Amino acid sequence: MAVEYIGHNNDDGMSFGLSSSQPISFYGATPTARQTLANAAVATTVAISTTTTKWGFSTSTQANALVALVNEIRAALVTAGLLA
Repeated sequence: MAVEYIGHNNDDGMSFGLSSSQPISFYGATPTARQTLANAAVATTVAISTTTTKWGFSTSTQANALVALVNEIRAALVTAGLLA
């Protein structure tokens, strides 16, 4: 099997795409531009504790925001072809 290596002649590193709007993909997926997440990082208003509530969050809103963010990250990875 002949394998083609990317960046094997350069010790300075490599970059895919010249800008964030240039489409790329992996494993034969349709190339897409870099995605921007709609959900922001999950903010906590109090320290997360494993002893205060059932899941360590002070409200279910914080837990729901975490689920939404993880689902959005997964969707972006699927779109790029990194997950099936």
